[in-house]
Amino acid sequence: MELPESLTNSIEQLKRLPGVGEKSAIRYALDILRWQTGDVEQFAESIAQLSQIKKCQRCNMYSDEEICSICSNVKRKEAKILCVVETISDLIAIEKSNNFFGSYFVLNGVLNPLMGVGPEELKLDKLVSIIKLENIDNVILAINPSVEGDATCSYLNSLLPSVTNVERIGFGIPMGGSLEYLDSLTIKKALENRRKF
Repeated sequence: MELPESLTNSIEQLKRLPGVGEKSAIRYALDILRWQTGDVEQFAESIAQLSQIKKCQRCNMYSDEEICSICSNVKRKEAKILCVVETISDLIAIEKSNNFFGSYFVLNGVLNPLMGVGPEELKLDKLVSIIKLENIDNVILAINPSVEGDATCSYLNSLLPSVTNVERIGFGIPMGGSLEYLDSLTIKKALENRRKF
């Protein structure tokens, strides 16, 4: 059976999403076809607007401006606490816990020489520069517990200025777990129980 070209194109694009196979993509596309025309147009417009999103020049979070709302918040900067996270999803998870009021730096990965991810790819020189320029007193390494995550934390600890207090996120996060999938209470406990690195 030959489907209309626009429907086939939509299915192919939906299949690019993580966890979406052929059957799910067909189901999503057919469901969208049942929407009102205005809703479909609004949906398409919101997806198209994603191409206009910038990355914050300071922390690497997505933003409408050059500097995101977290980095431009004076109270957060004055806290002199920086939370280093692996991904933007991790940052969002910590923000949802409503238990951290400092600023962030998103690595967008962890050190992994086998995959070609080194200090340059993670922009670790930029991180060290921010810590020095902003006189950050406390750095929390909220990096997911894994072999690569542990190696990244050890490397960061050796890079950071000795005057900076470096802590690793506390217990409550299972080995191999991912922050983005944890509930707010677990994240809150992990932040409360962080330890000096």
